Amino acid sequence: MSLPFYQRHHEHYDRAYRHKALQSTVSQYQKETKSKSAVYAQGSTAYSRGSAAYRHASAADFSLDSSAAYSHGSSAYDLESAAYSYGSTAYDHSASHQLKDSNLMIEDQSYKMSPKAKRAKQNLVSEDKENKAIDYSVPIFTGREVSISGITDTEEERIKESAAYVAKRNLFATGEGVSVSKVAKSTSEEQHHEKKSRKVAIRESAERVALKKTLEDTQAFHKKLNKDKLLHAPEFVIEPRSHTIWEKQNVRFHCSVAGWPAPRVTWYKNNVPIDVQTHPDKYKIESRYGLHSLEINTCDFDDTAQYRASAMNVKGEISAYASLVVKRYKGEIDASLLYAGTSMPLGFGVTPHGYASRFEIRFVDKFDVAFGREGETMSLGCTVVISPDIKRFKPDIEWYRNGVLITPSKWVQMHWSGERASLTLTHANKEDEGLYTLRVVMGDYYEEYSGYVFVRDADAEIPGAPGAPLDVQCLDANKDYVIVSWKQPAVDGGNPILGYFIDRCEVGTTHWTQCNETPVKFARFPVTGLIEGRSYIFRVRAVNKAGISLPSRVSEPVAALDPADRARLRSHPSAPWTGQIIVTEEEPAEGVVPGPPTDLQVIEATKNYVVLSWKPPGQRGHEGIMYFVEKCIAGTEDWQRVNTEIPVKSPRFAVFDLAEGKSYCFRVRCCNSAGIGEPSEATEATVVDDKLDIPKAPGRIMPTRNTDTSVVVTWTEPPDAKELVGYYIESSIVGSGRWEPCNNNPVKGTRFICHGLINGEKYIFRVRAVNAAGLSEFSQDSEPIEVQAAIAAPSPPYDIMVLESVRDSMVLGWKQPKVIGGTEITGYYVNYREVVDGVPGKWMEANIKAISERAYRIQNLKENMVYQFQVAAANLAGVGTPSLPSQPFKCEEWTIAVPGPPHDVTCTEVRKDSLVLLWKEPVYTGRSPIAGYYIDMKETEAKEERWRSVNEKPLQKKFLKIGSLKQGVSYVFRVRATNQAGVGKPSNVTDPVIAETRPGTKEVVVDVDDNGVISLNFECDQMSPNSKFVWSKNYEPIEDDSRLNIDAKGGKSKATFKDLGEDDLGVYSCVVTDTDGVSSSHTIDEEEMKRLLALSHERKFPTVPLASELAVEILEKGEVRFWLQAEKLSGNAKANFVFNDKEIFNGEKYKMKVDQKTGLVEMIMDKLEDKDEGTYTFQLQDGKATNQSSLVLIGDVFKKLQDEADFQRKEWHRKQGPHFVDKLGWEVTDDCNVMLKCKVANIKKETHIVWYKDDREIMVDEEHDFKDGVCTLLISEFSKKDAGTYEVILKDDRGKDSSELKLKDTAFADLMNEVCRRIALSATDLKIRSTAEGIRLYSYVTYYVEDLRVGWVHNDTQIRFTDRVKTGVTGEQIWLQINEPTPQDKGKYTMELFDGKTGHKKTVDLSGQAFDEAFAEFQRLKQAAIAEKNRARVLGGLPDVVTIQEGKALNLSCTVWGDPTPEVSWLKNEKAFVSDANCTLKFESGKKVSFTISAVSTLDSGKYSIVVKNQYGTETSDVTVSVFIPEEERQSEQEKEKEDKKSKA
Repeated sequence: MSLPFYQRHHEHYDRAYRHKALQSTVSQYQKETKSKSAVYAQGSTAYSRGSAAYRHASAADFSLDSSAAYSHGSSAYDLESAAYSYGSTAYDHSASHQLKDSNLMIEDQSYKMSPKAKRAKQNLVSEDKENKAIDYSVPIFTGREVSISGITDTEEERIKESAAYVAKRNLFATGEGVSVSKVAKSTSEEQHHEKKSRKVAIRESAERVALKKTLEDTQAFHKKLNKDKLLHAPEFVIEPRSHTIWEKQNVRFHCSVAGWPAPRVTWYKNNVPIDVQTHPDKYKIESRYGLHSLEINTCDFDDTAQYRASAMNVKGEISAYASLVVKRYKGEIDASLLYAGTSMPLGFGVTPHGYASRFEIRFVDKFDVAFGREGETMSLGCTVVISPDIKRFKPDIEWYRNGVLITPSKWVQMHWSGERASLTLTHANKEDEGLYTLRVVMGDYYEEYSGYVFVRDADAEIPGAPGAPLDVQCLDANKDYVIVSWKQPAVDGGNPILGYFIDRCEVGTTHWTQCNETPVKFARFPVTGLIEGRSYIFRVRAVNKAGISLPSRVSEPVAALDPADRARLRSHPSAPWTGQIIVTEEEPAEGVVPGPPTDLQVIEATKNYVVLSWKPPGQRGHEGIMYFVEKCIAGTEDWQRVNTEIPVKSPRFAVFDLAEGKSYCFRVRCCNSAGIGEPSEATEATVVDDKLDIPKAPGRIMPTRNTDTSVVVTWTEPPDAKELVGYYIESSIVGSGRWEPCNNNPVKGTRFICHGLINGEKYIFRVRAVNAAGLSEFSQDSEPIEVQAAIAAPSPPYDIMVLESVRDSMVLGWKQPKVIGGTEITGYYVNYREVVDGVPGKWMEANIKAISERAYRIQNLKENMVYQFQVAAANLAGVGTPSLPSQPFKCEEWTIAVPGPPHDVTCTEVRKDSLVLLWKEPVYTGRSPIAGYYIDMKETEAKEERWRSVNEKPLQKKFLKIGSLKQGVSYVFRVRATNQAGVGKPSNVTDPVIAETRPGTKEVVVDVDDNGVISLNFECDQMSPNSKFVWSKNYEPIEDDSRLNIDAKGGKSKATFKDLGEDDLGVYSCVVTDTDGVSSSHTIDEEEMKRLLALSHERKFPTVPLASELAVEILEKGEVRFWLQAEKLSGNAKANFVFNDKEIFNGEKYKMKVDQKTGLVEMIMDKLEDKDEGTYTFQLQDGKATNQSSLVLIGDVFKKLQDEADFQRKEWHRKQGPHFVDKLGWEVTDDCNVMLKCKVANIKKETHIVWYKDDREIMVDEEHDFKDGVCTLLISEFSKKDAGTYEVILKDDRGKDSSELKLKDTAFADLMNEVCRRIALSATDLKIRSTAEGIRLYSYVTYYVEDLRVGWVHNDTQIRFTDRVKTGVTGEQIWLQINEPTPQDKGKYTMELFDGKTGHKKTVDLSGQAFDEAFAEFQRLKQAAIAEKNRARVLGGLPDVVTIQEGKALNLSCTVWGDPTPEVSWLKNEKAFVSDANCTLKFESGKKVSFTISAVSTLDSGKYSIVVKNQYGTETSDVTVSVFIPEEERQSEQEKEKEDKKSKA
């Protein structure tokens, strides 16, 4: 368990969280005997031949790997095992030459692709056997040997091979077997190479077979493809393989996917999509010809993850998984451990195979301090990485709370996925608060990780009510009795808690019963009256002045049983637990009176009750017994029975209703069916009062800094404290007056870390103790403390040297302390003293004010005096311990010509093969200016003569990047200055530096954002609260901010160039202060500048190239598809769809799709409405690149597209039901009628057809039978009146279809042309007929329409029509009338009928006999016509009937005509009638005739006739006159007649 940085170097870090088992682990392993190592040495010899592949790696592997158990292991023994945290330089030097070709070996091993019959379970550390490493830490290999495992002939051979390796490695651990003869080594190497060749041959053969099979399968797959069924879901032809590599290597995952349409492959890391745009230099994704790849460059430990390739198309989605394990390089161990005969390190355990093995257990993605509230669900999780991964040896996952093993229950659920361990609190309660520890056990070795979980009270139902009690337990359960205990809550709601109510519930029911009527203050309460054999659960509620709290979590079920019965049931369970136990008693034995109980005592006494306990008597027979309890006041013999009605069954009883402060004695009697026995001995006098006092307040509250959000609080235990349950701690921000609980479950011990505090705020703390009697008073408030990470004074500086000396002053230089104390050093203090004849004097201060530089001139010294110096560093925690006294230096003037030593030589940017060396120029430059510097280096353990120069020519700059270092080797460096006089004194030697890339090392990354802004970025995850990013150019502080803008936020810093140019060329470095040397740099030279500027311009003004502009088309269903094609799109490309300057989105109306693979962008609309007229724009964005294309659909263009879309949509819909195959058309029949016809399909019996003209239904008498699939409508004598729009509709329950025919304008004209043609063809031959007017030529047609144009020709001359010669149509007759014919009219006549396109002719010859006959007939008819014309006639005016009232005047008139003028006469009732006085007849002007009666009478009724006559004829016209008498007059006349008759009589 790794410690935070602020706990590693200081002794105040927290150990209270650690389990005792951890603290004893170191001593346990150190006490193991050396003989155990000898066993492994023998085992190594036994299997030495089978482990040749591991022989050269074992020593170096152990040297690196075994240190992990000490430097990166559990924090429980960090201090005890401090000796292990440093590397063994001696041992490493002996193995360093083995690195020569290790990189080449790793490359060979990482990129071998071999088919596998079986794959390991995919988890975080799963990998192919051929790539599987011996351990998770780095072994050092010799030459190009490759460790091969997993392809041996038998499993037994593989086990032997592994065992030999482990045994061989343990030889180095015990210090034995290190010296091996060269002869034996050479022999084993030859055997290994020989064996390896055979294995390589097997593997190569297997690869060829697998490759051939893959090719055959692929060919067979393509042959089986059916072009008609191309659509199918994706499937992986080749799945990605897992890999294990070293840090800084590249890795590539490959896969091949089949499917149609071509699937889109997306790569995920731990189920998070990989964004190539965000990390362009990290990831590279390619897809070519169905082969997809993910390349990860310069892998680091954070790339260890599960990677997923997800292929998706319209038919589905499929995923394939592969794991990547990135191994990192570890530190070294103390070489003395290898030869000291010590026991096996902690990293070793025993596998199920019986061989020693070492496991490295690491915790990734760890849970932190968690905060929750009652009732919530909380989860803790941690990813566990175990190396090596042995499939048959899985870890045991254990969870602890406050050191107690947790078992699964309804409150706690645990899960282990093989990679991640998780614990879930399904319903958090305050009982769940505490320190949670995850322990991963592998054999005899385990690792732990811990984190604290805080659970706050749920919101009270009643404001001001206290928090719920917690940790309810049932103690001392018996047949009808149980003691319930609990812990008091930390929150009292602002009012003191008055007491507690205890509730019980029988298991299997939901009814809660309150056990006490009045609240009890004591946190234990005896519950009596239980029913034997039944099980109960309990809960507790707190009460104060404001109200009652929420109930606590219920207790575990407890059965009301005799303890002996309970033990018997536990040892011999007979049936599953049902919540209730049925107890049957034995048959009673009569006649045995039980004896007195024994060992009666008071086990608990409070103000409210006294609890008695006793043992059953020995004499009691075979039947059950019960008890009566008696009491009396002490000093009297007045015994009173307590349970007068019902005897108790349990040997426990709680006596209530006692007077507080009085003394009582108690005794007990037994009883059964035989009677009541003698009483027991009485107890001693017991005072009714609380024997357990409330504890006093704790004292000496001391807060100390811990982290930036937590404080460690310690206190002293209250005096005379008894039965303490724990402590509650509260905190308050200074000045707020509001106290908050830091814990809700009492903590034991006198130390607690208060988490969740606000950084930078000042807090005070107070503590109170808790026992069953109650809570103590609060302690005094602590001193205020600001929440900051803990700091300490720095360690002493070292390596003091003189940089310059003159007569009265000297310049000193020194190195920075190795431990700076958790915060940056604020300055240094220098002391000096005189040394006379080797005797040092008194120390004196050289400076009063702290100096910030590590070089200082001490003034006012004595010439030629010898001095010693010491330096102390200071930080916020104070001044640290001064350094040891320096060696004596004589104060004298330097006169040498060469420069003095450079100083402040430091190493930064340490990597596995390089580092950067920095220094400052000498204070003493010699007699001439400094011309340059030489850098020397050597391996740390090398002799002095091994110093070698790094550079041949002097350097002008004061920094140098030194490369070609050997990984894992320790180096030291020094710098010398030179001038014209020569090379000066070397600087102090640097501290040893190991060439390694530390875990989590990050580099400065140059980035060009989407806006073309160029920046340098550095990230650090090891920062302390006081850490800062310091940027420099050419390792000089950047003071001019006119060209560079520096910004830092959190653990990231960015240096942004304002305008990158030649002035910005150089090396830019970043150092993070208050860390363990975190630094990195990036060089911008001219070539890099050009690249960045070109990339910046591309990012500023990028465009997405288009293969085609936006276009539109109509789909089968009438959908409208807008689309464009981009030449190339990345996986992050997106499109915005804009209509009339307003963005539209995917939904019901618009279906949008962007296919990044093909570059196709499309949008489909179901239909076009009038409101969709406008401009459509597709805006593409691919990263920073943009482009757009627009399409304008307005006016006729939109209308045409809309009509086409509507047509296509209707066509598709109509074909789903009855529909027209051939649309409605027309044809002209032989009868010259027009027939409308159409062809239909998909009809059935129920299909109806309806005809319409101009939206009015046409009633059709006959129903269509659809036998021939043709529907017709016959229109007789088609003419202009029949012009219009005709529509026919098919419909049934499946839908309807319609077809429309417009017979208007041109369409009507075309039809009429055809009708006219047919009519013209139906014309009969011309015939001659005479009339009264002349001669008529005529022809009959089927019927005539006005559109048929008729022309006449006489003797090839077009006839001009006049009043004498005219043409016309009467019905179906077309005629030419020649009035008053003359001989000139003789000749040939032709009738021309023109149908609009063609002329049709009919001819007749009117001459000779034909003319004569016709002319004679004309004469005859003419005379007859004259006679008819001139004959006398009545033209009109007389009605047929006249009805008139008597006495009225009657006037009839008419007009007559005739030539000559006719004679007129009248008849009345067929008799001649002439004028008289009553009637007047007139005939005026030979035309007008009148008939007048001035007063009609009934006698005038009758039939009147007018007769007109001349020489050509006679004509009669009749009129009937009816005269009526009104009813009143008739009655009066009748009466008068009667009177006349009477008078006559």
